[in-house]
Amino acid sequence: MGSTSNETKQRYNTEHYTQVKVSIKPEIAAKFKAECAAKGVSMASEISRFMSGQKSSSHNEAKVSKALHKQDFATRQLRRKATTKLITQLEAIIDAEQQYKDNIPINLQNSSIYETAEQAVSALEEALSNLHEAF
Repeated sequence: MGSTSNETKQRYNTEHYTQVKVSIKPEIAAKFKAECAAKGVSMASEISRFMSGQKSSSHNEAKVSKALHKQDFATRQLRRKATTKLITQLEAIIDAEQQYKDNIPINLQNSSIYETAEQAVSALEEALSNLHEAF
């Protein structure tokens, strides 16, 4: 794996991001940092999600879980319909992850970021294949 200099990273961040300074109480900052670490997300992504008006990932996961419990999977036809919808959503996710991977700058294509994106695409494609085989 190659390494990227701090100067290169800083130049990339300057070109693609805007820095926002936020002053909050230390105990709130510590709690926010701990919650982000527990969810496995970056603080920047959570702040960006909040600023763009999106719900937090844990809220979305709870909403999806609740919706799944309400669905009726009693018949094979309903399970097939739900699987078809899931396949469509998974294909969209694969496309988005592939686009993310394709847009990683050349200087980062030997990095763990690129490798992780590549592994994600591969795992998602395998999951899609398994769903196709299910019915």
